[in-house]
Amino acid sequence: MNATEPRRRWWPRSVRARTALAVASTAAVILTAIGWWVHRDVYRQSTQIATEQAVAQLFALSDQLREGVVPARASTVPYEVVATGRRTAVAYGGGMEDFDPGTHHVMPAPTGEGSPHYVRLPVNRDYNPGIRSDMAGGMYRVLAVDIEADELSSDEVADLGIAADAKLRVYVVVLPHTAEEITETTDRLLLRAGLVSLVLLATAAYFAVRIALRPVEAIRVLTASVTASDPRERVTVPATGHEITALATTINTTLQRLDNAAAQQRRFVADAAHELRSPLTTLLASLEVALAYPERTDWPAAATTAARQTRRLHALAEDLLLLARLDARTPVVRPDTIDLAAFASRLTGQYTLTERPLALTCNSTGPAPVHGNRDDYERLLRNLIDNAARHAAHRIQITIQNQDAWVVLTVHDDGPGVPTEDAERIFERFVRLDDARSRDHGGTGLGLAIARDLAHRHRGTLILTPRPLGACFQLRLPRAPTPAEK
Repeated sequence: MNATEPRRRWWPRSVRARTALAVASTAAVILTAIGWWVHRDVYRQSTQIATEQAVAQLFALSDQLREGVVPARASTVPYEVVATGRRTAVAYGGGMEDFDPGTHHVMPAPTGEGSPHYVRLPVNRDYNPGIRSDMAGGMYRVLAVDIEADELSSDEVADLGIAADAKLRVYVVVLPHTAEEITETTDRLLLRAGLVSLVLLATAAYFAVRIALRPVEAIRVLTASVTASDPRERVTVPATGHEITALATTINTTLQRLDNAAAQQRRFVADAAHELRSPLTTLLASLEVALAYPERTDWPAAATTAARQTRRLHALAEDLLLLARLDARTPVVRPDTIDLAAFASRLTGQYTLTERPLALTCNSTGPAPVHGNRDDYERLLRNLIDNAARHAAHRIQITIQNQDAWVVLTVHDDGPGVPTEDAERIFERFVRLDDARSRDHGGTGLGLAIARDLAHRHRGTLILTPRPLGACFQLRLPRAPTPAEK
């Protein structure tokens, strides 16, 4: 069992469900942050409104007292007016009557220490914990203002029932209940709206992804029908122009490459079978004739023919094995740094031209260091020289020179050349041009294909460059930095 499997049992496997869950989770985080911000802001603003109401009530009560008017008990904000030298409250209202201020005032009497900012109200015998607005036993913020009796006239002092040297203090209680109730109501609304929003967002994301993945499902069904023997099926490209269109186009391109590769492989196998059948037929025919008429057979000539055809089969098998290795795209293991100029010069000196007298020369402008495998370079150069030797009339010229970050090697012969329209076709496998067949002695039709594959394997290129006389093959390879350049 996979170690990660127990952790993923709860995680949905469907892309639709995963997307819906991801959207819902992200939305939940965002909505929670927004809800917390709204909660704090609503509570702050509600508390500010309650404070502003208390301040307005405080000013109104002060104005009434300075006019000698005893404030009415009816008030939306709890208040109490106390005075020095008096046991009972001068005035009270807004719920303070529950504490019986007519017997003893609730708020502290005025002193020279200043007014308190918070006051704990006494516990009421009739306190009911189920009534949230009951103020008994709670600590509340209060606002206060002092009024001296000498600011009032004697009649106003008498109307208020205080001594002539008394000091009045007006207390107003700032109630948090309204702010808390508004905040809780807002929280409940936000919670319901958030839950509904999460469900709607998750549902919308689920069905949106489901609709968006319909072309993908169609692509999956069509792709599943593609087999190695018949890769001709193609998926339908949507006309919407979004990422699914790019996916469908890429899949069709990949399927086309697979189809081309399969066709090329089939053609390669057919051509290889044809090339193998020719020397095998010749070899088998010569041996059967020799066995049928042993007394009239020139056995040295038969053995020579058999050896020549066997060598041809061996060369073809070697080329096929090399192409298979190159098709596997195996990287060059521990590439060496080779001076291609010296390597080509030494190979030219060792090359033997046995069939026809040809002038083979090699010129270079200096060292040409390249990275790669020495055997691969030898095979590449030999294939180019062999091809030139089969078609050259009198001479073969090899030149090596450095061009910026490249090493350029050319193999030029003075043969009949290659038509422009066949400049790329000659690099295909088992391709021989008609005018070259009569002069092709033992070639397999794979030499140039192998040479180009070896060039690509070493991050180079091999092309046929146009020349007025003969054929000129140009090999470009990345130049290796010298020790001085490093």
